[in-house]
Amino acid sequence: MSLEIVILAAGQGTRMRSALPKVLHPVAGNSMLGHVIHSARQLQPQRIHVVIGHGADAVRERLAADDLNFVLQDQQLGTGHAVAQAVPFITADTVLILYGDVPLIEVETLQRLLTHVAPQQLGLLTVELDDPTGYGRIVRDAAGKVTAIVEQKDANEAERAITEGNTGILAVPVERLGDWMSRLSNNNAQGEYYLTDVIAMAVSDGLVVATEQPHDAMEVQGANDRKQLAELERHYQLRAGRRLMAQGVTLRDPARFDVRGEVTVGRDVLIDINVILEGRVVIEDDVEIGPNCVIKDSTLRKGVVVKANSHIDGAILGEGSDAGPFARLRPGTVLEARAHVGNFVELKNARLGEGAKAGHLTYLGDAEIGARSNIGAGTITCNYDGANKWKTVLGEDVFIGSNNSLVAPVDISAGATTAAGSTITTNVDKSQLAVARARQKNIDGWKRPEKIKKA
Repeated sequence: MSLEIVILAAGQGTRMRSALPKVLHPVAGNSMLGHVIHSARQLQPQRIHVVIGHGADAVRERLAADDLNFVLQDQQLGTGHAVAQAVPFITADTVLILYGDVPLIEVETLQRLLTHVAPQQLGLLTVELDDPTGYGRIVRDAAGKVTAIVEQKDANEAERAITEGNTGILAVPVERLGDWMSRLSNNNAQGEYYLTDVIAMAVSDGLVVATEQPHDAMEVQGANDRKQLAELERHYQLRAGRRLMAQGVTLRDPARFDVRGEVTVGRDVLIDINVILEGRVVIEDDVEIGPNCVIKDSTLRKGVVVKANSHIDGAILGEGSDAGPFARLRPGTVLEARAHVGNFVELKNARLGEGAKAGHLTYLGDAEIGARSNIGAGTITCNYDGANKWKTVLGEDVFIGSNNSLVAPVDISAGATTAAGSTITTNVDKSQLAVARARQKNIDGWKRPEKIKKA
């Protein structure tokens, strides 16, 4: 069975009260439409058609890819009209119709739905709801077979009492779809062409409408306003948390934890509250992450400890290393095994060798720090001259005194020491002591300035 997917993403989303097209509003750091496209790709279709309308240029620019065919719906005349715009481009046997504002749909649910498609049968995803207000109702006959879908505004009292709602997601044989689209009518309360009318047509043509349901009703929840968007966000995060806990992660509080990307975890990982994981994050066994940390596009090797309020971005933390509290590791940072970065230390494009230490109040940029070297408090590398970046290189077992300025390019060889308060501008040879500060002068009888009294 060959498959193509149509994603409806043309709506304006007026209740969002935003200049941003509705489907580009984010859930877990990715647009709602981006989530749907990600799920669609996992089904390995021949092609994905995205029907766009409001904010079409912005949607196309944000999500353009070789496997996406953007189809413009100039006028938003209903879901049936939207699908009809994509029909001329479809060549597969089966088409699956999804929605760009329904980001939590599970691939496994869609796979089950697709098993129902046959030349004389289509698959419809429905959902049982305690309160189906706003949903089209699934109408069945005495034998339990689906006969039609009635939109709420067109439903009578008996039909509104039905609790089985239409999700709008369906999979149909393509050879039937073109004919059904040509027969759609806008003779309804909204004056729109409803995709749901296809169900009655299919029944009239003798097809079976086979239904499937998601395991979790939130899978098919859309977002029409900011409140619903927030509900989707929290449900996504709770679901992500459950998956991580099943893999051996302890979350101090799953309700105060966010994933905004792809996370790979080992066993016996401990994550405290208010931690955000962004982009591609790899966390190996026995890692501990303290509260209020942001970890982005980084790798934390076995036994790493990241203490409270630290920000790790584009960094690799080697086995048994630690950082924080209040550490900032910027892109290009590498901590080798058992390296230590303390509070209020910032590293950028810097490598801290095995067992090296930068305990506090330090900036190291464009630097190579040898194994077991110690960086004193208040040290900075002066790596930028206003036009170019320059490198600072420290050998093994170097001791940098407190309040040092290392003016790059500079090379401090193994075993060397720099005195506290020094500004190092030239290379220091192996095992030398470098002192680069003004000589102290004590003045007897010094009178402090006095504040001038105002007249």
